[in-house]
Amino acid sequence: MKLLFVSNLTGGSDRVYTMMWRCGLKLLFVSRTDRSARAISTITNYVQVGKQLGHEVAVFGEQRSELPSLNWSLDVKRFDFVIFVIYMPADFPDLPYLAQLLDGMPKERRVIIDCNGRYNETIRVEHDFNHLEKLDGHQGWEWLEGFEAVSDKILQPTLTPLRPDVYSFLFHAYEAAAVARPYTSPVQAAQAWTDTANGARPYGITYVGNNWQRWTQIRCFLEAIEPLRETLGPICLVGWDWGKRPEWAAELGLHGVDVDVALLQRLGVETREAIPFDEVVGFMGQARFSPVFLRPLYSHLGLVTNRTFETFCTDTMPLLMLPDDQVEAIYGPHARPLAPGDKVADRLEDMMRHPEVYWDAVLKTRLHLSEHHSYQQRFKELLAILES
Repeated sequence: MKLLFVSNLTGGSDRVYTMMWRCGLKLLFVSRTDRSARAISTITNYVQVGKQLGHEVAVFGEQRSELPSLNWSLDVKRFDFVIFVIYMPADFPDLPYLAQLLDGMPKERRVIIDCNGRYNETIRVEHDFNHLEKLDGHQGWEWLEGFEAVSDKILQPTLTPLRPDVYSFLFHAYEAAAVARPYTSPVQAAQAWTDTANGARPYGITYVGNNWQRWTQIRCFLEAIEPLRETLGPICLVGWDWGKRPEWAAELGLHGVDVDVALLQRLGVETREAIPFDEVVGFMGQARFSPVFLRPLYSHLGLVTNRTFETFCTDTMPLLMLPDDQVEAIYGPHARPLAPGDKVADRLEDMMRHPEVYWDAVLKTRLHLSEHHSYQQRFKELLAILES
């Protein structure tokens, strides 16, 4: 790690008045990695963008052949900062690895990105909640004290953290280079979008995301578009536990993992198991539309996910099933037509009649995301927090 200071030698004193640049920073991410869950896509982008910006980014652990795009390391002391990306208790490594991290990196250089809003008092919204006592066995106070024991800097991917000691850091971002088909005009995009020859778009709607605290939104969405079933085409839900309510949820009395199998059968909804993160963009592009949902807790806290931005990389029309204020704050004013609100069926019909209008909104929103939410921008925001 190298620091460049500029000094003003006046009055016989050496006054450092600004730090101009930091280069060659070494960041070590810590999280449980799964090819079809959590933040694997986001962390992979940080590894790549960090290298482009002259930094080194690695993931704590031994080299894994199924994730060759990641750098791995167990040499904690070689890095400048350790960044814990936390969703579940399993994202903290077991002993002796956790001790190795805590002993090898001073607390002031350990950071936590709290992706589920755990570092709050207990919050319940509908069936959703931030402290899963029944599932992971940890009380709310344990999360608060545990986070404070690990780090002095807690970051949450929201623009509006509830606690004054939490940094706002959206973490996830948009990668323009990952856009499947970077159209140059709404007309070109609309023409390609309406072309279904040779089975180019076998689905009308796809949704990629696991069945955890999303069924309320999915059900309302499916019921709203049922009159358009023949016009839209097949629907596919991809992720864990869409085919039926899992036995473990029934045994624990947990809602939010519900499924109405009869409704799915009536609408002819296809369900698939989770797919690897590097197949998501391509798969979603097989449909005309892909909705963006947030869990009730996430909507309440304003938390973003990788799908918040990744959906705009796909060759599909995003449907922003989000509160109006969140649409404006993240996506900018041009995204408003993509948020159907309570009139989902009417908006979908208009999108199919006038696709150029809505592809104009998609392309302008992509530009907004490139300017305000790129991984390059996000990386610089992270460095500013680390240096603060």
